[in-house]
Amino acid sequence: MKKIIYGLLIFSIISCKKEVTKDYVLFSGTIKNNIEENFIIMSSNSSFRDTIKVSTNGTFKDTLRIDNGTHLVSYGKLFTRIYFEQGTSFEVYFDANNFRESLTFLGENPHENNYLLQKQEKQSELIDKRNDFYALNEDEFKTKSKIIKEALLRNINENTTVSEAFKELEKSNINYEYLNRLSSYQKSHAYTIKNPDFKVSSEFLKELKEINYFNGEDFLFSNNYKRLVENYVELKTKALIENNTEAEDIVKLKVIAEIPNEVIKNNLLYKEAKYGITYTNNLEAFYTIFNNASSNSKYKSEITENYKKLIKVAKGKPSPLFENYENYKGGTTSFNDLKGKYLYIDVWATWCGPCKFEIPYLKKIEKKYHDRNIEFVSISIDKHSDKLKWKAMVEKEQLGGVQLLADKDWDSQFVKDYLIKGVPRFILIDPQGNIVAANAPRPSEKLLVELFDKLSI
Repeated sequence: MKKIIYGLLIFSIISCKKEVTKDYVLFSGTIKNNIEENFIIMSSNSSFRDTIKVSTNGTFKDTLRIDNGTHLVSYGKLFTRIYFEQGTSFEVYFDANNFRESLTFLGENPHENNYLLQKQEKQSELIDKRNDFYALNEDEFKTKSKIIKEALLRNINENTTVSEAFKELEKSNINYEYLNRLSSYQKSHAYTIKNPDFKVSSEFLKELKEINYFNGEDFLFSNNYKRLVENYVELKTKALIENNTEAEDIVKLKVIAEIPNEVIKNNLLYKEAKYGITYTNNLEAFYTIFNNASSNSKYKSEITENYKKLIKVAKGKPSPLFENYENYKGGTTSFNDLKGKYLYIDVWATWCGPCKFEIPYLKKIEKKYHDRNIEFVSISIDKHSDKLKWKAMVEKEQLGGVQLLADKDWDSQFVKDYLIKGVPRFILIDPQGNIVAANAPRPSEKLLVELFDKLSI
């Protein structure tokens, strides 16, 4: 009897062990003609980011604790999306000089990703020329889109290698893909036929009214569904703004906070707050809405840390300092060297398109206020290895004011103190070194002149 009980106990332990699900993915690969040191994986809401070191012979390997779903993968300027599922392992192979044609998945469980590659090829064949596709009139476009949807559904139904769970989710994804095409048709058709005033008929998008926008499982699996949900949030926000005096970012956060599905709500709150909290003009309201609505402890912890940092650079607080930044005209310049005047600081980079867009407007503002109590300071966050590019652009564009190069690009303490996550970023400091606006209006905005005049600069 004891032997039987002992045997049952052992069996029970073994059985329990078999039921334990691995919460990680074993991911490895080989890159031919490798030119970059790092392979980067990032989730769609930026909550997960992993940098995998690529060896000199092009191989890499890592254990990823990552949510199930499709995540963005980048290698230098090469980008793709790869499906990850906990408890699996697979390998990826590609030639960096011939990425799309050489991309291959191998290993124990490559089936879902090989299916996605094959689906992409089939889809391209069915759509053929994109411009011709979006040039079709409403009826023709919808008819062809339905043909594409049905062909893709047959394709997944006939697939015998992917898991049944994946297959069911993918069927829903194919339908969301179809609905996404309908959603994007107006803008794409208007661009293709060069008629910006084109509008779809009232019946064209009727199928979008039938979508359940609160399906957490589909949200994690399908980027097409995610875009539809995000579009739903945008449209609802715009509708509310028309009769609302609150700022758009506050209204949008409130719309997200009302979503009944916790998975979707937490993901969108985090995505909005990760960068939005840095730019909001109402920090307290923004943080309170996020903190009260979010139920994800990891997300709340990160956003709370950002909130605490931003309190330190609120209006009226002493500005963080920078020390010995290289000056284009020679020598170095520190923050305290410039005190005594208002400082309008432009944090920028030579590779940044929006930064370059602001240059002509910045020149006009500098000219308008050149004899006033204000100093225009431009701080480049270009890498020091790109110093010559920085100097060349300053010279080519004949940039005025004080032109400085930050000491550690994105890792410069001044940049981190202001929680700068994107450029250009404009900051206004008073003559005593206190913050007037950590997110000052851009030179291209009329609000900047209004602010300067209000301060009697």
